[in-house]
Amino acid sequence: MTQALLTIEKLEVVYHRAITAVQGITLAVEPGRIVALLGTNGAGKSTTLRAISGFLGIDDARVTEGAITFKGEPIENRPPHENTRRGVVLVPERDKVFPNLTVAENLIAPVPRTTPAIERRRREALAYQFFPRLSDLRNRIGGLLSGGERQMLAIASGLVCGPELLLVDELSLGLAPDIADYGYVMENGRIVLDGTAERLREHPDMQEFYLGRKHGERRSYRDVKQYRRSRRWYG
Repeated sequence: MTQALLTIEKLEVVYHRAITAVQGITLAVEPGRIVALLGTNGAGKSTTLRAISGFLGIDDARVTEGAITFKGEPIENRPPHENTRRGVVLVPERDKVFPNLTVAENLIAPVPRTTPAIERRRREALAYQFFPRLSDLRNRIGGLLSGGERQMLAIASGLVCGPELLLVDELSLGLAPDIADYGYVMENGRIVLDGTAERLREHPDMQEFYLGRKHGERRSYRDVKQYRRSRRWYG
């Protein structure tokens, strides 16, 4: 059986020593797989990613219970630079690129100075290979890019750090929808449903509440907003 790259067991995160943001989160990420966290705004997705990466401290938050294990080592409440050095890289939801730097400079900035030049060039070439559009925009200032181009650059900037685990907050923002191998649905700081991408797509509550469909028909935003989740989420 393949050992998970990342495991989270019964995670609890508290902000300002008083507000519980996520509670009882348990999930796993296997090597080479794409895992998605799904949920509405405020469900706890960003908090979970920050807990994994170590960026909770800037928001006066802390893991108060549970464990986060990366490659067999506990990493909860460790500073972000330590987790980055281990191979955990976060692409945040906000402030994804340096607006006053060019595309090429954005790709140079996050690479550690200790990285050999030949390895740095290899990573940059790989980033341009994944996102050919960026190659045409090497000299364009980051602040002048479109939303989709910024998202490409943000992900590319994470890739040049050489991550073993890449965390992307709002991955499909400005881009075509991503394809996941497995997904976890979060609501009010808890995981309420998980499964393969196929299972989640076919789940009736997913279709109605998150995808806006009921009985094969597209529902309006107003209908989806007023929808009340049934008890079968927990079944």
